[in-house]
Amino acid sequence: MITDPIADLLTRIRNANQVNKQLVELPYSAMKENVLKVLKHSGFVGEVKVFKDKGVKHKMLSVELIYIDGEPRIQHIERVSKPGLRVYTGYRDLQKVLGGFGTYIISTPKGIVNSVEAKKKKLGGEIICKIW
Repeated sequence: MITDPIADLLTRIRNANQVNKQLVELPYSAMKENVLKVLKHSGFVGEVKVFKDKGVKHKMLSVELIYIDGEPRIQHIERVSKPGLRVYTGYRDLQKVLGGFGTYIISTPKGIVNSVEAKKKKLGGEIICKIW
């Protein structure tokens, strides 16, 4: 049993980047799917697919990783808010990540968005992770 599925998602992406894998497959959850959609919208990952293999009871997620000139598009991905220490912020307190090259993924009352969208929509919430 996984106690922190988002940390597991981030770790699987981080590990796949280190060995230059093109695809990452992981167990499905709606939260993971939404986080991956925001990462795709932000340009950090490619296609995100939900699938169910024959003989497997549960749905799975498939994530395509992006490489530019052999270097992974995701240079750093880090969990910010953890089950033991939740981190919340208002939209006014959101700072740029790595001078604007990175972003925060934030869970807001209106859904999961990146920090740019959160500022535009004036939404605060729980900072899930930061990525660059």
